[in-house]
Amino acid sequence: MLTGKQKQYLKSEAVSLPAYVQIGKEGMTSSVVQSVEDVLLARELIKVKINQNSDEDIRDTASLLAEKLDCEIVQIIGRNCVLFKQKEKKSHYELP
Repeated sequence: MLTGKQKQYLKSEAVSLPAYVQIGKEGMTSSVVQSVEDVLLARELIKVKINQNSDEDIRDTASLLAEKLDCEIVQIIGRNCVLFKQKEKKSHYELP
């Protein structure tokens, strides 16, 4: 569980990140979940965007991804969410 200070730090880091994963009209498929997992393992902090043509709800999607992938929801804004899963070794982020 992230503290408020840690979330603030991660939010500031995520501002400049592009949306690495985009969810389209097919919605939450197993391939989307797999690609989110792969990007999380590589980058630790990612943005996920739900495109306009999708019927998915960002809050439900973020909760589902957090539960399935054992990661933290840092922020939800509009149709974007920021997810974080810290590596055990050689993390890119030094949490306060």
